[in-house]
Amino acid sequence: MPVLENSTNTTIALSRQGLVEYQKAWDAQRRIHEEVASGDRPNTLLLLEHPSVYTAGRRTDEAERPADGTPVIDVDRGGRITWHGPGQLVGYPIVKLQKPTELVGFVREIESALINVCADLEISAVRVEGRSGVWICDEKGHRKIAAIGIRVAKGVTMHGFALNVNPNLDAFGQIVPCGISDADITSLQLELGRPITVDEVAPLVERHIFESLKKVSV
Repeated sequence: MPVLENSTNTTIALSRQGLVEYQKAWDAQRRIHEEVASGDRPNTLLLLEHPSVYTAGRRTDEAERPADGTPVIDVDRGGRITWHGPGQLVGYPIVKLQKPTELVGFVREIESALINVCADLEISAVRVEGRSGVWICDEKGHRKIAAIGIRVAKGVTMHGFALNVNPNLDAFGQIVPCGISDADITSLQLELGRPITVDEVAPLVERHIFESLKKVSV
């Protein structure tokens, strides 16, 4: 497992895991979280994809769930319901925070990293006031390209972000993604108008997320 260090000797282990069932990844997150919190493991960034699955954060309303009874996994992160699936790069930064009570600042750093990933691909992405995640805003309207949902326990983060690279976006049509009914969901591939793969994007995400994590972790 590659290990990255910054100038203050904060260590972040990087683990690329391919396609992993959501429940298996969640179990791994909880185990790693306990090890990071106890000091038995360095801060860790998991990067992976999930088979198709809906997950619902603590703020999800019943009306936002699939109307056809499709199973949903209820999780302990913030935020509302979303979808994960192949073609979406999911990152779980499990890190000990310098300021555990400043969750908003941590989310902003993750947003900044993903905005920089988009910029590297010549896509202009932004924040939208009052809404978490990363957005494309132009004459076509507002479109969400990355979602973020975080939990902090014992001063250590878990859950994380999902960047739409080239997924089948039809799955989002079964829910009210992130509780937002007045905007669309998009992907890097859709915005670029050309094929792009998770393997192409992953190194950019690794670099920019690490740069952000080293500012906020210990």
